[in-house]
Amino acid sequence: MDRGQPSLEPAAAAPQASGRDLDQPQFFTFDGPAELPSRTPRKKRRRSRLVLYPETSRKYRPRVEHRSRAQCCLLLLVAIVGFQVLNAIENLDDNAQRYDLDGLEKALQRAVFGQPAAIARIVALMRDYLATHVHSRPLLLALHGPTGVGKSHVGRLLARHFRSVLEDSSLVLQYHARHHCPEGRAAQDCREELARRVADEKTPLLVLDDVELLPRPLLDELHGFLQPQRSHHFHNAIYVLLSGAGGSEVTRFVLQNASRALPLRPDGTRSAEAAAAQVEEDLRASLWALLSREHPLWQAAAIVPFLLLDKRDVVSCFRDEMAGEGFFPDQARAEDLAAQLSFYRVAGHEFAVTGCKQVVATVNLL
Repeated sequence: MDRGQPSLEPAAAAPQASGRDLDQPQFFTFDGPAELPSRTPRKKRRRSRLVLYPETSRKYRPRVEHRSRAQCCLLLLVAIVGFQVLNAIENLDDNAQRYDLDGLEKALQRAVFGQPAAIARIVALMRDYLATHVHSRPLLLALHGPTGVGKSHVGRLLARHFRSVLEDSSLVLQYHARHHCPEGRAAQDCREELARRVADEKTPLLVLDDVELLPRPLLDELHGFLQPQRSHHFHNAIYVLLSGAGGSEVTRFVLQNASRALPLRPDGTRSAEAAAAQVEEDLRASLWALLSREHPLWQAAAIVPFLLLDKRDVVSCFRDEMAGEGFFPDQARAEDLAAQLSFYRVAGHEFAVTGCKQVVATVNLL
């Protein structure tokens, strides 16, 4: 072929290619040929590179704030106070278990009739006092009321209970004015003897019966035990004064208030309990004012009034005594025996004049 003539092979190949494109299927779309999808390119996050410290260099970190001395002292003080509180609670529980005050309360409720308020007050005062080992003054309980209402009986029960729970029974002293300090004995001798027997480091129980018969020097000695300048040996003690002084005041008060919802046996409602507490407080205040004029000893005493017993309480006394003497505690027979006694009859109530004092002698005649 001559070099000057054009080649026909490419021209022949072009129609073949166009014919081959026509044979391919064609698809219609709404997108123009010039339109391209517009997508915002994502920004690539740069990875934070770890700072590598050479082994020979120091790593400087932010300083930790140091606590002030005041904060440390405050934390230490809180820890000490918390420990002391826990220790006090443990001591309180130990004392309650040692003296078995729950058992004492049950024994008094079971054996003493007609004096629920007095028993509750005695046990509550003892719980508060025996909750600690060291005291600034003794606990002075003054049980006052007319004859036969259970004062001496409570004194005997207290002495019996504390003799059983204390390791040394000599710490419990029952002092009867008629026996230990009769009229013929010098009051100074009685005073010195009592001071010797009370001086003890532990917590003794001293029960003084017929306190209204004690000479004034002996009352002065008892009052001296309560003074803060006395040795602490005299402070760790419980004195229980049993006296008929103020008995006439208790009798008058009960008879005058017999028409009211007598405080002595509330029916369980809050209003009755509030009335009971108020009337009882009035009686204690009246007794305190009366006894404080007799001697300053009673100014520091916790007054516990013992009230008149009504007929059903006397019947309970008869039944209890009959059972103790081996008789069958028949209710009808006990009521017949109680009917032989004298009673104050006021506003539908019957209060025994002599309480349960004649019960023992009457049962012994059966």
